[in-house]
Amino acid sequence: MAPQVRFSKYQGAGNDFILVDNRDNSFDRANEALVEKLCDRRFGIGADGLMLLQTRENYDFEMIYYNADGRKGSMCGNGGRCIVAFARDLGIITDKTVFLAVDGVHYASLSADLVNLQMIDVQDFARDGEAYLLQTGSPHYVEFVKNLVDKNVFQDGYAIRNNTTYRKEGINVNFIEAEGEGYFLRTFERGVEDETYACGTGATAAAMAVALQQNLEGDIHIPIRVLGGQLYISFHKKGHHFTEVFLEGPAQFVFEGNY
Repeated sequence: MAPQVRFSKYQGAGNDFILVDNRDNSFDRANEALVEKLCDRRFGIGADGLMLLQTRENYDFEMIYYNADGRKGSMCGNGGRCIVAFARDLGIITDKTVFLAVDGVHYASLSADLVNLQMIDVQDFARDGEAYLLQTGSPHYVEFVKNLVDKNVFQDGYAIRNNTTYRKEGINVNFIEAEGEGYFLRTFERGVEDETYACGTGATAAAMAVALQQNLEGDIHIPIRVLGGQLYISFHKKGHHFTEVFLEGPAQFVFEGNY
């Protein structure tokens, strides 16, 4: 009989993930085909990515993240919030945590269904025409647009992600538009190779692009609506430097089972 994978499914503002408690190291970490199959929405469980929660000395846990295509990914903000909720539900932590991810150490606090996750500091940015390029744990392209609700994000995002500049390494493509007191954001994610309902590192990059475009300084709090819900990004900005960066939003258990 084939070995079973015990999993839990979580979602953060519609960004959905398969979570596996791998503290016993039973999951085959080299099996990209298995990860891709598990994430498949027709033939597997279905998710934007898969995360392993692992034991790591001096930390509450370690987060290992895989994109839906089976390959190891860069930092995922909404995934980070979901694995924090998973760790709480496993009884590893209570209302706060310190864990290790691919881009370094992260702090987070929990209250009800909300997780407030500290992201990495960002020291600089670049431009591609009118767009902003920011590395917030994953590389992001942020473009301000009009009439975002009607935009073909798959078509336009795919074209940018696969142009000669970004084809090799890939980039996440974000389109943002002012909306009420905050902003509306839609993202084409590399690794998923499609539009997703939310992207935490993308929302963080988009909020920083807003602050850069408007020359904001000091302590900044920006609400960003995504297709799957509401996210809140806060940071301290001095010139091109962003510190005390936090991504807050929902992280909710969906279901669990054996594959």
